[in-house]
Amino acid sequence: MPTRVRHREFHFPVQITYDDGLRATARVEGKPPLRLATPPEFRGEDPDQWSPEDALVTAAASCLAVTIAGLAHREGLPLHHLDVQADGVVGRRSDGRFGFVRIEQRVTLATDPGREDAARALAGRADEMCLVTASLDLPAQTTVDVRALSPAK
Repeated sequence: MPTRVRHREFHFPVQITYDDGLRATARVEGKPPLRLATPPEFRGEDPDQWSPEDALVTAAASCLAVTIAGLAHREGLPLHHLDVQADGVVGRRSDGRFGFVRIEQRVTLATDPGREDAARALAGRADEMCLVTASLDLPAQTTVDVRALSPAK
């Protein structure tokens, strides 16, 4: 008798409420609200507010960071430092539309001496596993810089 595979679905509900002008507020139950505004690059007037574009790039970079951290924890890889810098690049796409063409990510992490290759491999696996970038129709170009750092005594 064939085994049935059950596929699970997860839901992440968000409510967006129009505020005024080119501003809105994002709400997720039980979390602080996030005010969003059109960025100055697109005639927005609130450069100090998060934009939807900031949120998209943040989603990709933070997904990579927590995936690296989760894998390191699960595999017992010491993680003394982790930083992900990301840049979402917007321009003319190959389909003629204007939008994100790629996300460039730079991972800097530190682990114990002798564990650098394992850390580099783990970061590569995390890059492939990241749910957010896997769901986007654009490339995420990731470079990884691994350093050895002896733990503080």
